[in-house]
Amino acid sequence: MQGPISKKLFQAARKMIPGGVNSPVRAFRNVDGDPFFVRRARGSRLEDVDGRSLIDYIGTWGPAILGHAPTVLTNTVHEVAKDGLSFGIPNPFEVEMARMVCAWVPSVEKVRMVNSGTEATMSAIRLARGFTGRDKIVKFEGHYHGHVDSLLVAAGSGALTHGEPDSAGIPRSFAAETITLPFNLPERVEDIFSRVGDQVAAVILEPYPANAGFVLPREGYLELLRKLTAKHGSLLIFDEVMTGFRLARGGVQELTGVTPDLCAMGKVIGGGLPVGAFGGRADIMDHLAPDGPVYQAGTLSGNPVAMAAGLAQLRELEKQDGYRRLEATGQRFEDGVRRIIAEKSRPYRFNRVGSMWCLYFGDSEIINVDSVQTGDFEAFRKFFWACLDRGVYLAPSPYETGFLSLAHSEADIDETLAVFADVM
Repeated sequence: MQGPISKKLFQAARKMIPGGVNSPVRAFRNVDGDPFFVRRARGSRLEDVDGRSLIDYIGTWGPAILGHAPTVLTNTVHEVAKDGLSFGIPNPFEVEMARMVCAWVPSVEKVRMVNSGTEATMSAIRLARGFTGRDKIVKFEGHYHGHVDSLLVAAGSGALTHGEPDSAGIPRSFAAETITLPFNLPERVEDIFSRVGDQVAAVILEPYPANAGFVLPREGYLELLRKLTAKHGSLLIFDEVMTGFRLARGGVQELTGVTPDLCAMGKVIGGGLPVGAFGGRADIMDHLAPDGPVYQAGTLSGNPVAMAAGLAQLRELEKQDGYRRLEATGQRFEDGVRRIIAEKSRPYRFNRVGSMWCLYFGDSEIINVDSVQTGDFEAFRKFFWACLDRGVYLAPSPYETGFLSLAHSEADIDETLAVFADVM
């Protein structure tokens, strides 16, 4: 619940900021409440302005894979910032980041840095259309690719939370070029490609959808998309803004062996600062200006402080054997949650890969956003507030994924499991 200082801040914010927040899901509307304000964060914990300490399972929605304010990042930011915050001209950190991304991500031969995941997906779509000379895009219901006009159709995350999957302010003509399909139903994709495959510039998806909870593709589904796009001369775009560098060095591509033509990245590679990137095959990327006709630009793209922070975080993950450790933490957490589920008479579903997870309040098989929406949202709301009251902070929406970090200790996990056992 809001403490007195958070309450006062939110009342002031609502007078000057739409809804009192700068990103809709922060408004706590889907849990029938108001947000608290954070004073500081360190390790696995947040401290709000009223002095309450919380175990955090959001991690700034994914970037805080080392935990909050790790010394390696704060020291890096401090040292690099002393030489200037932004140059508007190339800096060495951009080259090193590009070298690391190209080495780690299977699909990336060339990469361009941007400032957000939204910019990355928007630019990848423009590039796909420019490269293929086609207009139509195929996306999937509940897959959120940022607030891009042509992609904010049947979106997930905040759009679902606020009951507005198709945003006002988007011309019908933009949406008309977007074909939206249910995820994990191969026959629907095959049907579309049999009818208009020669008009499709690209298929874009979250390979592990993480904006409608956390959904996994059925066996062979990603392979089918790869086969169909290649057959019809369309591009396959993976939105790995959430999963990239979090589930593995090479993201879902590394885990599944399915390599897209382009991919969008972000979050972890910024170390908590605003960073995005998109990359892929060299022949496609060479269509970008200044070499090609597809224009894309950004004043702060490749910002030296953000690049240095991202590099420090990726190197620290390597140094600490991060992905193995995150899997071990995730397995401990999953084992505990499943023990609790087995003891309860109510139905639950739990999905996890590595450090990403979601608990569903219902017994439907979770294959796409339709199955997510069959859940008991009132049960989730009660669960959310009960956890928060006991010092565990989860996303204030049943459509969001939970994140673990290297800072989450065994004691944190055990404390969280004890809370879950008490309130589930």
